[in-house]
Amino acid sequence: MRIRTIIWRRFKKNRLAVAGLAVILALIFIAIFAPHLAPYSPTSIDVNHVLSPPSWRHPFGTDELGRDVLSRMLLGSRVSLSVGFIAMGIAVIIGIIVGSLAGFYGGRVDAVLMRLVDVMLAFPSFVLILAVIAIVPPSIFIIMAVIGVTGWMDVARLVRAEFLTLKQRDFVLASRSAGAGSMRLIFKEILPNALSPVFVAATFGIAGAILTESSLSFLGLGVQPPHPSWGNILSSGKDNIETAWWLSLYPGLAILVTVLSYNLVGEGLRDALDPRLWETEQYEAGKDKE
Repeated sequence: MRIRTIIWRRFKKNRLAVAGLAVILALIFIAIFAPHLAPYSPTSIDVNHVLSPPSWRHPFGTDELGRDVLSRMLLGSRVSLSVGFIAMGIAVIIGIIVGSLAGFYGGRVDAVLMRLVDVMLAFPSFVLILAVIAIVPPSIFIIMAVIGVTGWMDVARLVRAEFLTLKQRDFVLASRSAGAGSMRLIFKEILPNALSPVFVAATFGIAGAILTESSLSFLGLGVQPPHPSWGNILSSGKDNIETAWWLSLYPGLAILVTVLSYNLVGEGLRDALDPRLWETEQYEAGKDKE
């Protein structure tokens, strides 16, 4: 049986993970077609319907400028998901490069790169992001880059640990004996077999990146109005929480459900990709046959 079939079969056993995957796919669909799904322009101001509660005309109500909250949240999903995927993509690329070099070459290379990881981990990521954004004017691209550049350390440590184990395996030693160069050993032989924990870490990392972007936008340091994001919608709700509860409820729920869904998928992937659980299942299946 193909390995992908086995992984998918084991992933499907986790109903919460499957539910999380369904939510993520729905959010991706919404983000792609948001301009067509939004009933109004997210920047259209209607002074006659300022802070209107949820109704048939405005299902999620309006904000302090009369803008439709549902339309702004639909367009804001693009920001949150794009930040999550692109920022984590940057972090994964950096982490794979650093972890691969450290684990494969060892010695001084490993020592220098791991000390770099330790230095980066010594600084709280959110404080480091705030420091960078205080110097550089905030924009969606800067936010993606900063979150990615400050979030690669866990990936690097995971990749390094896999390389330290895999480079002693027989198939790597055989390739080395056949004259394979370092780049071929790293990218053709070892790295494809070291990506399982990276997928799991990336899934959790996307949730963290979305939460970080929402926090920055909430503080006014992320996506700037009038461009919508869940964080700045939530921030406007903070100023009107006593009279406009919907401005805090709906974006808060959107962030909660999105982050929870990615965490559930990450846990499902972790279990599906864990070879120790495979051995346990095979052992139990063998006992049942006996």
